[in-house]
Amino acid sequence: MTLKQLTSMNECVYFTNRSTGKGKIKAWVFKELCPNCKKSLIGKPLDEKTGKPKIRAKEYVCKECNHTIPQQEYEDTLTINIQYTCSHCSYSGELQAPFKRKKVKIFDEEAQKEKTADSIRFQCEKCSKDIDITKKMK
Repeated sequence: MTLKQLTSMNECVYFTNRSTGKGKIKAWVFKELCPNCKKSLIGKPLDEKTGKPKIRAKEYVCKECNHTIPQQEYEDTLTINIQYTCSHCSYSGELQAPFKRKKVKIFDEEAQKEKTADSIRFQCEKCSKDIDITKKMK
């Protein structure tokens, strides 16, 4: 399976490029067409002064028909594309998964205790070990 590659950041909702020990992860989520007019891609609303997307907006808006969808409802329908190199077995693979973050316990080395974080978890196709794409913690 070959994934559709990203050509511009304007066509994606989420993008990350990370290294995890010996492994690497590149993940992106494409914007979807508006379910109402099917002409334009749905994205975050733009700031009137700067023309840039409002990062903390809680909804997505169609530029053509101004159809509004709540953030959680829209993000639950999206699919994440992942290119990875497993840090356990060095296997390189590609896969698609639902773009749904789940609460996962991880060990915080600075605080020396476990924390819960939002994460997209998938398994390596070769060794079946869990690999997490954790949301950036504050």
